[in-house]
Order: sequence, then structure tokens, then C-alpha cells
Amino acid sequence: MNTPAKANAFFFFKLPAAWWCGVRVQSLSATQCNTRVRLRWINQNPFKSMFWAVQGMAAEIATGILLLSKTRAQNLNVSSLVVANEAVFHKKAVGKITFVCSEGPEIDKLVDALQSEQTPQTIWLKAQGKDEANKLVAEFKFKWSLKRRTHG
Repeated sequence: MNTPAKANAFFFFKLPAAWWCGVRVQSLSATQCNTRVRLRWINQNPFKSMFWAVQGMAAEIATGILLLSKTRAQNLNVSSLVVANEAVFHKKAVGKITFVCSEGPEIDKLVDALQSEQTPQTIWLKAQGKDEANKLVAEFKFKWSLKRRTHG
């Protein structure tokens, strides 16, 4: 999943709810991952804005793809799981919302620890969602737990 196209294909088969709601990986680099989702009929709430869970999917994917791309780049066989999350909503989500996780350097430290230690590691990763006017809509934090899989 080192390109947006590969990540989006992965979601089609492994996370179809995110795919059908319109969540897409927009860009991926060593330092950040951007996802986007546009308000549509299928992902709206009764208040004519984006359902909070759809925003959460886009935010989690921004953190998760960055994390998975870095563990896979180092050929680490890990199991990963979100064990906690927090969210703050600043305004209604309408139009196109872009979520950005810019925590690549922090993930690099985690990957180093995973390579040198056999104990599970946790990390809090943040994704901020902004609208087309670059106004902050929502902030999500996810606590990821990663553990190296043992062979044998």
C-alpha cells in the first residue's frame, strides 16, 4: 500500500463501507497521508451534514495507511488494532473534507522500537479534517497497538 491507488483498491475489498461512503486516499508520503470524503446522500446524517462515523473512517484510514505503509516498508509482520479513540467536532462537515495525518516521524520511532523489541507498542496518531475553505471541521486521535507476529 505504498500508493493511493493500491490503498484505495485495498479498501474496496477489505473495507467496503468506507469505499461506498466515498472515503479515498488522496496522497501518501513518508511524512503524511491525506484522505478525502465528500458529503453525499449515502454518508449524510439527518442534519444535512456528514455522519460522524464517516468522518471517523476517513480519519482512521489517514492514520492507519501511514502506519501500515511504514511497517510494510520495513518488512515487519505486525498485528495492529485501534484500542482507543477521541474525537472533537468543530463545525458541520459539508462539501469535501480532507483528513491529514502528518505523524510520519513519530511512526518511524515506533517502527524502530518494534524492530528492536519483542513487546507490543502503542502510539496515539492524530488526523485533522478541514473543509474546502481550509477551516477545521474535526480532529480525531486513535491509539494504535502493534505487536510483532512470531513465526513458528
